[in-house]
Amino acid sequence: MAEDTPLDRFKTALTGASRAIAERGDIEVNWSPDNPSQSGTIFRVPMPGRGIPRAAAMEARGFADSYALRLKHHNEALHRKNAPQEPVARAAYDAVETVRFEALGANDYAGMRENLGAALDMRMATDAISRAERAEQVPLHTALALILREKLTGQPIPDMAKGGVELRRAFIEEKAGGDIAALADKLGDQKAFQSLALDMLRHLELTQPEAVDEPGEDEDNDEAEQDKEEQQDEDQPGQEQQPVEMAADRSQGDEQGDSDQQSEIEDQGEMDDEGEDSEEGMLPTRPNRPWTELPNDFDYKVFTEKFDEVVAAQDLCDDDELTRLRTYLDAQLKGLQGIVTRLANRLQRRLMAQQNRSWDFDQEEGILDAARLSRIVVAPGSSLSYKVERDVEFKDTIVTLLIDNSGSMRGRPISIAAISADVLARTLERCGVKTEILGFTTRAWKGGQSREAWLAAGKPAHPGRLNDLRHIVYKKADEPWRRARKNLGLMMREGLLKENIDGEALKWAHDRLLSRPEDRRILMVISDGAPVDDSTLSVNAAGYLEGHLRRVIGWIENKSPVQLVAIGIGHDVTRYYRRAVTIMDVEQLGGTMIEQLAGLFEDG
Repeated sequence: MAEDTPLDRFKTALTGASRAIAERGDIEVNWSPDNPSQSGTIFRVPMPGRGIPRAAAMEARGFADSYALRLKHHNEALHRKNAPQEPVARAAYDAVETVRFEALGANDYAGMRENLGAALDMRMATDAISRAERAEQVPLHTALALILREKLTGQPIPDMAKGGVELRRAFIEEKAGGDIAALADKLGDQKAFQSLALDMLRHLELTQPEAVDEPGEDEDNDEAEQDKEEQQDEDQPGQEQQPVEMAADRSQGDEQGDSDQQSEIEDQGEMDDEGEDSEEGMLPTRPNRPWTELPNDFDYKVFTEKFDEVVAAQDLCDDDELTRLRTYLDAQLKGLQGIVTRLANRLQRRLMAQQNRSWDFDQEEGILDAARLSRIVVAPGSSLSYKVERDVEFKDTIVTLLIDNSGSMRGRPISIAAISADVLARTLERCGVKTEILGFTTRAWKGGQSREAWLAAGKPAHPGRLNDLRHIVYKKADEPWRRARKNLGLMMREGLLKENIDGEALKWAHDRLLSRPEDRRILMVISDGAPVDDSTLSVNAAGYLEGHLRRVIGWIENKSPVQLVAIGIGHDVTRYYRRAVTIMDVEQLGGTMIEQLAGLFEDG
């Protein structure tokens, strides 16, 4: 039996801590394929990725702590009973209740305080408050919750939300300052806290006055009925509790919406196997040359290709989400884009200089050479006083950018890779150079359907690659940049980035280049290290994926007409690629890409 991985041990510890906080033994913690969520006693938290970096681990702990505190301190039946019907009021009502039970944990435990803060930072990164420039762009429920959290715990507003909160602070404190102060005294009493919260929402003019049940002679019976309803809620995992920033989208039909969202996630994992054949241009025809096939001694095999997919970026999420993700990407890198654009302009000047026309001088006929006017005046019959314009041959070129979409690229590296690819594609298009942008990852963590098929087959020894590939086309070579621009936002989708099998991705991108008619073909790989897939490496020899990658690279560099260059982010890739550069700061990526490409054009 395979030994537990660090991620397995981390999840076990996370589950144990959650059970201790909630004082429940039936809690289960799973990694989330998309937005973190809670369904009864099942928690779905962000996967921290390889190496379990401290910041990512704190985010996962923060969501788990929040969900455990909810189970311990929150009565869902009581919460629903007096919930306002107005969407904005309901969002604020949900948000301040989350602040209440999280504050109970944050005030008692310093470690939990830090974890909850890390989870909040992650939520704020995608909240509209981080991008707001005017008061009307600030979600009122978010600003209200952050101001209340500041009062209840003493914790400062997250940096990315400070500007948005200040745009709303004066209004909130004028209308509800007294309510916020009163709420601090009722943290442990949900019913009393709820009554004050509803008063606050009325003072903020988000809801109308409404009768609120007060404790009376039937209180014991009411609470017994509430406990019964709460238990029923926990036994129905389809009713998910969404993060605070999603609350504004919920209304009376939120249970159905949550169910639809879960179905969408499950449907995405069950994509049609015919997707690769139906995607136009996904299966290039390779020239009939001996070196277009891998040598026979490549001892690399695949257990099954049945579940692999090559998919267009726009097919992985709807248009509205792509627009939102692209907006988030632009906001993340607002300060960097100017730098990358200036570098791109330098590349454009260098490329255009190679395409400029030149002159042949001292010709018998052609255009009069102004520099020879003195010769004509002195000796009118003199020949060789003309010049002829000629075009410098500039090879028809295509550039493919192959971007590692693995979980370890999560955060700033994938953001800068996406925006750099975007600017580079725009620049090369202006210079008449075709550009294709591709990404590679897997469809699942730990093997997916391929591993399930292997288990069903009786676990045959040395099965080879044992995961479902996902190769993504963000921009086709013949597609205009303006049509594909939005697609690059997909890299910001949390559930997209999983594991990386570089060798097969490199060969896939290379084969697409071979089918192109251009004279010069350039393949640039952007990655942050060696290939890693836990499912494959757990049942094959050590270095199995790395060995295959080295062979594919050697084959391309020595026998293919494709020019190959690699950029490593934080890891030395010069041990794999002959022409490569390693950067330690991801902000160097745009400039490095441009310099490497300029060098390839000049060498050609």
